[in-house]
Amino acid sequence: MARLLGVMRRLRRECPWDAEQTHLTLANYLVEETGELLDAIEAGNDADLVEELGDVLLQVAFHCEIASQQGRFDIEDVARGVADKLISRHPYIYADGDVPADLMVTWEQNKQAEKRRTSALDGIPERMSALARAHKDFSRAVNHGHDLACLGVVAADADPAEIGQRILALVALARETGVDPDQATRQALRAFETRLVNAESDADPAKAAR
Repeated sequence: MARLLGVMRRLRRECPWDAEQTHLTLANYLVEETGELLDAIEAGNDADLVEELGDVLLQVAFHCEIASQQGRFDIEDVARGVADKLISRHPYIYADGDVPADLMVTWEQNKQAEKRRTSALDGIPERMSALARAHKDFSRAVNHGHDLACLGVVAADADPAEIGQRILALVALARETGVDPDQATRQALRAFETRLVNAESDADPAKAAR
């Protein structure tokens, strides 16, 4: 890590391209490198995984060096922050707390309290794909105690391969009927999110008043 950070500092001083980069200009590279890492996880070998993890780590180091040069924060602050967060969210390991019956629900509750979130939808990235956002929305809704069926989403039993085939079949149907499947998913998801927010307001009169 020390060597990597030293390389980044020198590149920021001596390489014209590296020197002019900002957090915003690097954003698309982070998306691209994350996609390549996912490919390596799903279909690569250890050598591919090591390389792609290194490319994602490079993005972290790059952003941290930019901020460090501006006197804002450095990689030590980032590492310290995530370590502190992990410790605080695992009191059953680092303190005297009992292991929760539902770890995911407890994790979401702790995160909600830390970030003072008022909705299950708070903090979900807007730039996620519609499919990934739908999965996140549903997980958040369930972990916050909502019933998906009551929100108009009914799941059916199926194994992963069958689920994948059903999704592909829906995309094929969308193509045949002239529908943009991503746009249709986003529209349906916005309707779901509206129902979820309304359900939260119904459960919390104070929130509805705001």
